[in-house]
Amino acid sequence: MTVTEPILVIAFNRPDLLVQVLQRLREVNATQVFVAIDGPRATRVGEDRKVQECRDLVDTIDWPCEVQTLVQEANLGCGLGVSTAISWFFSQVDRGIILEDDIIPDPSFFGFCSGLLDRYQDDPRVFAITGCNFVPLEGQTNPEAAYRFSRVAHIWGWATWRRSWDTYRLDIAGWRRDLPARKLWTSGGSTLSGALYWAMTFELMARRQVDTWDAQLVFAAMRQDQLIATCNTNLVENIGVGGDATHTRVDVDTLPVGSVILPTQPVPVRADEKADAWTREHHFQVTLPGIAHQTFNYASRKFRRSA
Repeated sequence: MTVTEPILVIAFNRPDLLVQVLQRLREVNATQVFVAIDGPRATRVGEDRKVQECRDLVDTIDWPCEVQTLVQEANLGCGLGVSTAISWFFSQVDRGIILEDDIIPDPSFFGFCSGLLDRYQDDPRVFAITGCNFVPLEGQTNPEAAYRFSRVAHIWGWATWRRSWDTYRLDIAGWRRDLPARKLWTSGGSTLSGALYWAMTFELMARRQVDTWDAQLVFAAMRQDQLIATCNTNLVENIGVGGDATHTRVDVDTLPVGSVILPTQPVPVRADEKADAWTREHHFQVTLPGIAHQTFNYASRKFRRSA
């Protein structure tokens, strides 16, 4: 097996995880690897050593492979750090696969992404491709198909084109102008709870209350009425959930890792409303009680930080 699709690996301070991702790339003979590593935080004792260990791991890429690196001397943080890395990647390639340092894909993930990157290269209806699936078979409309389309991009192992990333922006101040109420309603599955959830999420991003980048990716796709090709089988394992994670510090219900039969057969380019509804309710907890609970937790954390 040889993977010729360009692959970006985004790392920071977890060399024990990064080494496992690089091992998977070695196993699939990845021929183009880009590695972006954020800088250490001055306030974290010993973090500079862990960041340096990640930088040193790049030198262990000893199989036939073109390697490029982007190393930040100072810490940019989750939002700016990741978005800067992806912009750097797409300044050099027209399309590719993005992995963070805690994502281990099944080998079939790479062929899945590459095949759909080919299939939807020039299709303006499609924003990205993901191998991350949270929805069990009973929550899908056509579980016999290899993949479906969703309005939400899951970023635990994904791929896209420069044409899509060029529409992304980290700062989404004034987001309501680009996603008016009617479009927000549709993007939220034509449900009050869904529209409220994404409105709250995008407002937090616009006010820079959370240092992240992925909600802005969802916004970019929703703003343009574009969809994400999502594998009906979960193709990735997140090995980084826990105390060292930036955001995912508690267990998230995930499906066992499987593989997909290649090549895949095309499916209609329309959102699987049933699967998106399952995701809203069970993964994002987008119900009116769930939103109230999340709002209370956010307000409590903010109060503790300010106390």
